[in-house]
Amino acid sequence: MSKLVNMKSMLIKAHKEGYAVPHININNLAWTKTALQAAQDFNSPIIISASWGATKYFGGYNVVANLVKNLVTDMNIEVEVALHFDHGNYDQCVKALEAGFSSIMYDGSHEPFAINYENTKKLIELAKSYNASVEAEIGQIGGEEDGITSSGIIVSDTNEAIKMKELGVDALAVGIGNIHGQYPEWWKSLDFETLSKIDSACNMPLVLHGGSGIPTNQVQRAIKNGIAKVNINTELQLVNAAALKEFVLSKKIDEAKNFDPRKIANYGMDAVYKLLQQKFTELGSIDKSIAIKHNKN
Repeated sequence: MSKLVNMKSMLIKAHKEGYAVPHININNLAWTKTALQAAQDFNSPIIISASWGATKYFGGYNVVANLVKNLVTDMNIEVEVALHFDHGNYDQCVKALEAGFSSIMYDGSHEPFAINYENTKKLIELAKSYNASVEAEIGQIGGEEDGITSSGIIVSDTNEAIKMKELGVDALAVGIGNIHGQYPEWWKSLDFETLSKIDSACNMPLVLHGGSGIPTNQVQRAIKNGIAKVNINTELQLVNAAALKEFVLSKKIDEAKNFDPRKIANYGMDAVYKLLQQKFTELGSIDKSIAIKHNKN
């Protein structure tokens, strides 16, 4: 399998079978390769994601789209891979579709709901022409994402969720006390009452942003209440940073030819790979790839 897919089928399957698809934000070439290889090794569908900040860092939309497409081909990745644009405004989402992203998330959570609704509606129509999936967001997710900070407004009115479902979004991100970045010490729990209400009202794939640092039992409880996609980035960045710190402070960087930037990057990626296996296990996505099963039959 060498072609990107959108998220729709993989999320419907996950929602029906009671697991979640991992959404992994990429930060560089090595990161992308590691995420794809882990997905292949553990037969897990995966959503490779780039925010606007990451896309700018890589060099642009086309760089990201072509990089992921070519890696899927050259690495012989057989599992389902969606390339998702994360937390985009309207214009950014359009550019991502034009560049070949197979999925977009329009973040209209900072706009009045009427504007969020109308822009989501227009993007759904546009995405159809690209066979791409659309994720929308209602309420606000706490923390910081690409320089945008929010205190996190809990979604208590399910009417907005129902309206978004009726528009035809493929996934809906909900604010249920989840936070981008590291969770503060005072944080205790997701709002499962709100999540349950939205799940009952919509019966569709829901998305948990800020998936790093939430206790496993809460993540798995959220999956039982409609979460079919979990976004993970901060935890992976932290284990990468810790591994690189140890590499330098232990003076391993001075051994042999460990000054080679590829060796330095791979030291961090070993830690990222191990955590990806742990996260895939937590989400229940291991051996859920349809593509791998088809190729074995």
